[in-house]
Amino acid sequence: MIRGLYTAATGMNSMQHQIDVTSNNIANVNTTGFKQDRAEFQDLMYESLNYTAGKTSQTTTNPTGIDVGLGVRVSGIQKNFTEGDLKLTSNTLDLAIQGKGFFQITLTSGETAYSRNGAFKLNSEGSIVNSSGYPLNPEIVVPDNVTDLSIAKDGTVTATDPQTSTTVDLG
Repeated sequence: MIRGLYTAATGMNSMQHQIDVTSNNIANVNTTGFKQDRAEFQDLMYESLNYTAGKTSQTTTNPTGIDVGLGVRVSGIQKNFTEGDLKLTSNTLDLAIQGKGFFQITLTSGETAYSRNGAFKLNSEGSIVNSSGYPLNPEIVVPDNVTDLSIAKDGTVTATDPQTSTTVDLG
């Protein structure tokens, strides 16, 4: 009886984790660059109550044995890195990665972080930054006097110098 309650409790605890992961996925469904999580589970140990090929009588043996599971636990939370839907925006600095890869962001501590959130903007110094204000790595600075800012498929940022009408490679 107690074993059954314990086994049921591990199942309820694991399903609560599954509900938490699912609710987090639903809450962030419209968050730019959000990646879905998936809970993974594994069995806890099994207790053998009757071994395979154990004697059941003088002339017969048990062909399968009896193993009783002791429950389940969350073994890990996996990120799903498949591409989401692309949305066309009016911001020239909104980017998307098709396939594998991440944007490199420099944190205030100097460490490099990685993100698939491509909602970028210019800060007051002209650097391309994410929505939290962290600059791209390597940092790209857009001068005030350029026009026709564009980003090629390979990530090259260019603009036109209005004085000379030449294309300037910014990074």
